[in-house]
This record gives sequence, structure tokens and C-alpha cells, in this order.
Amino acid sequence: MTKDTQQDLSPNTLPNPFNQGYFESEELRKFGFKSVGENVKIAKNTTIIGLNNISLGNNIRIDGNVVIAAYSGSLTLGNYIHIGGGCYLGCAGGITMGDFSGLSQGISIYSGTDDYTGKSLTNPTVPHKYLKVKLAPVVLGKHVIVGSGSVILPGVTIGEGSSVGALSLVTKSLDEWGVYFGAPAKKLKARSKDMLKLESELMLENASKSTQQQRSV
Repeated sequence: MTKDTQQDLSPNTLPNPFNQGYFESEELRKFGFKSVGENVKIAKNTTIIGLNNISLGNNIRIDGNVVIAAYSGSLTLGNYIHIGGGCYLGCAGGITMGDFSGLSQGISIYSGTDDYTGKSLTNPTVPHKYLKVKLAPVVLGKHVIVGSGSVILPGVTIGEGSSVGALSLVTKSLDEWGVYFGAPAKKLKARSKDMLKLESELMLENASKSTQQQRSV
């Protein structure tokens, strides 16, 4: 039992029923995902539809009460990715998250949306011929971070290294290495690239560990 999945136990008490723990890579590979990398953890109270349309890289954690709707479309997660509790990912048009990207709590990403102009009916209970659904991929580049409560609409690409502040509405694509905030989101300033040095250090550390493991076999 890992640090993330262990129950809160103390003498003379029952296991904590509110800590349901995480599924991990070995078990996740049995469920029907398109692919599952190493060190992947998904909270057991996550709702996921369309496992066969979901590709998971390495070092991923998806926290509780996340909803991933990938019955159609796709979800592709790179490496070193965190999705905070209470997020919604509507994947009908395709969602891609690059390495080292992350979502804070309560974020909604829509790669498909109904027509709000009144020229068609709306919602999934209506036959498709009466709908006018817009599908367009959403891409979060490498090192992108999105703050709590933000909403990202279909067709948006957030460029590498950009950050989006809490409670923002992203309706159009954002350039690389900027700090954005607002409804609609607007650029406030450039974002530091210091993290790229830290990424290089981590990759060298990982390569060194891998070499040591190979020598010990």
C-alpha cells in the first residue's frame, strides 16, 4: 500500500471510508485503456467513460471526483501530469495535455459544445439530427498550468509554458510562455522559463537512475 493509497488507521478505529485510494498502473492496464505508462494513479471515485480512447503516459495522478467523458474522441496525457479533484474533461473533439502540464481543482475542458444561438436543439437527450454540435481539439502544451475553476472551450491551444489564473474563461488560443487571467483570458506578462533548467536536471537524474538499475540487474 503506497503513501497515496493507504487508509487513515489508528488503534480501535475502522478504516477511513472517505479515503477510497487510487488504482495504479498494474491494475489500470487490465481495465481496457488504450495505453498506460508507469507510475500512473487514478482515484477510485473517478468517473471515466471510453477507456479505449484514453492514452496515459508516465507519472500521472488523477484525483477524486474527476469526470472524463471520452465515449467518442480521445484523451492523450503525456508524462508528469496532474489533474486535480473535481475537473471535467469532455473529450469528444479530442484533448491533449503535454508533459509537465497540470490542472488545479474544478476545471472544465470542453472539446465539444452545443450551439447556444437558438438555431438548434441542445443537450445529449435529443437525437443528433436536431443538434448542431461544434467539435474541435483542445491542446495544452508542455509546462502549461491552469488555475482552479477555469473553463476552456473547443478549439483552444494553450502554448508551451503558459499559465492561466483561477476562474478564467479561455475562448481563444494563447501564445507560449505567458501569464493569462480573466474572462476572457488576457495576457498579463511573460512567464519565467527557469523551469526548463529544472526539467533538464530531472531528466538527467532519471537517466542516471535508469543506468544504475540496468547495471544492478
